[in-house]
Amino acid sequence: MSETQGQASGHPKAQWPLYEIFVRSKRGLNHVHVGSLRAADDRMALTHARDLYTRRNEGVSLWAVRSDQIVASTPDEKDPFFEPSGDKVYRHPTFYDIPADIPHI
Repeated sequence: MSETQGQASGHPKAQWPLYEIFVRSKRGLNHVHVGSLRAADDRMALTHARDLYTRRNEGVSLWAVRSDQIVASTPDEKDPFFEPSGDKVYRHPTFYDIPADIPHI
């Protein structure tokens, strides 16, 4: 049954909150968005995310974030939103010497 059919029929799972799932792999330094799922609560979201997105034991950390808690800028506001940082050249890495013995930069 698709999500749309579940909502139309009033299926309880269709009323569960949507979670966005992020996985950090064994070789990764950051979490990467891998998909979405519906769950009754945070614990269930983590458990289902583990079973669904790390079946091959590739993850070392999971984030499950309720979709309704994510705040994001929109593509329409790209220019006015990011424009203020353009005149702050001191934020660009060309102004800093990075020692060779510092990894991951």
